[in-house]
Amino acid sequence: MSTFSELGISKGLIKGLKELNIFEPTEIQRLAIPALLVDEGDFVGQAQTGTGKTAAFGLPMLQMVDARQSEVQGLILAPTRELCQQISKQLFKFTKYTDKIFVESVYGGADINMQIKRLQRPTHIVVATPGRLMDLIKRDAIDLSRVKHVVLDEADEMLSMGFKQDMHYILGYIPIERKIWLFSATMPEGIKEIIRRFLEKNAQRVEVGRSAGVNANISHEYLVCQSKDKLPEIMHFLAYHKDERGMIFCQTKRSARVLTKQLMAKNLSIDAIEGDMGQRDRDKVMRKFKSEKLDLLVATDIAARGIDVKGLSFVLHYELPQQMEYYTHRSGRTGRAGMKGNSVLFISDKEKEKIHELQKALKIKIQPLS
Repeated sequence: MSTFSELGISKGLIKGLKELNIFEPTEIQRLAIPALLVDEGDFVGQAQTGTGKTAAFGLPMLQMVDARQSEVQGLILAPTRELCQQISKQLFKFTKYTDKIFVESVYGGADINMQIKRLQRPTHIVVATPGRLMDLIKRDAIDLSRVKHVVLDEADEMLSMGFKQDMHYILGYIPIERKIWLFSATMPEGIKEIIRRFLEKNAQRVEVGRSAGVNANISHEYLVCQSKDKLPEIMHFLAYHKDERGMIFCQTKRSARVLTKQLMAKNLSIDAIEGDMGQRDRDKVMRKFKSEKLDLLVATDIAARGIDVKGLSFVLHYELPQQMEYYTHRSGRTGRAGMKGNSVLFISDKEKEKIHELQKALKIKIQPLS
């Protein structure tokens, strides 16, 4: 099936997709949409970031909402504020030519009282971070008793960010007869536990691309150098890619701040996001980066969760990620929407063994930087 019409998507939604220049379904959309529209059980989709997962679960959910009923019928959990905003914005655009479907996004770092006020209006779908949804549930400020479909988007990221208890509580709180649609780039043990505990044993499963969820459009390279040479080597790389945009990842907030200052001193168009920043400052940096007023963004793993910026050519790993899954998420910032991307690790001689571990675990080839 090569068109959205053949997949079973309604004419109104297809018209909205065409206006967004979305004409052909991606692989995860071709596999997921028919299965979800049948609505016969739970679903597990394994696919890397940037493959069109939002439309894969968003279109079926929108199509199954009864716009005449004002209660919350769909719940989407996502790891970060940015991803919640992105999902709700896309769903809004999809429904331009359909019956009015109201989507609200709720997340930390924003005024909870304003969010409670908005939830008092007719709301069909709620997009939420687990922590903020827990706060709303405890305040008895949200009614989830009529929820029919629950999406766990980037479930592995929510797990690695420490939302395990919140996810378990929320899944135990919502109605028993709901359907759960879980999407994840990787399948760590914590995700398998959620699947065993909360999803049906015969939940349909689809897997797109390589088993570890690494995007096939991304080339992987490494460069061995001493710590003191990392900055000159990065400058050398950037000189060869001066008309391109990308992200640079660090392990700690301190190293992210130090590296950003060093690169700013070289007159590069760069800024950073890290965990100690206030939400307002973080949003300001992200707006500049998305509007292409910045060419480069330095980030820590947690701070960069859920970031979706179009047209990034490369990801540089100034320091190795602390967890294997982080490499998949870091690399997934580039090579999105069918574009080619480059992921480059700057490592010491002692860290070469880590390259072999990454290759084996993620089933990828990491070549020396040419």
